[in-house]
Amino acid sequence: MNDRLLSFLGLCKRAGYLISGADTVVRAVREKKALLVMTASDFSDNSLKNVEKAAVQTQIPLRTLACSKEELSFALGKHCGVICVTDKGFADKILTMI
Repeated sequence: MNDRLLSFLGLCKRAGYLISGADTVVRAVREKKALLVMTASDFSDNSLKNVEKAAVQTQIPLRTLACSKEELSFALGKHCGVICVTDKGFADKILTMI
């Protein structure tokens, strides 16, 4: 996994533009607050179905990161397997980094 991307995700979290957790991400997607959804490579298939369904219905990009939940959690300081970005500038930059 790109350390630069993980560091940037940490910056995004500190800026307040990152939401984590399956239920809160799905809610943000349905409320059209999310601009980009990302999952860890070992994210649960069962939970992924709900997130994927919401993202497809609202046409929000969904990407799988090349890192585990453990690596993502360490970078963000919080246990999580799915995150979403709510700021256009951060989302665009992350898409170029992925």
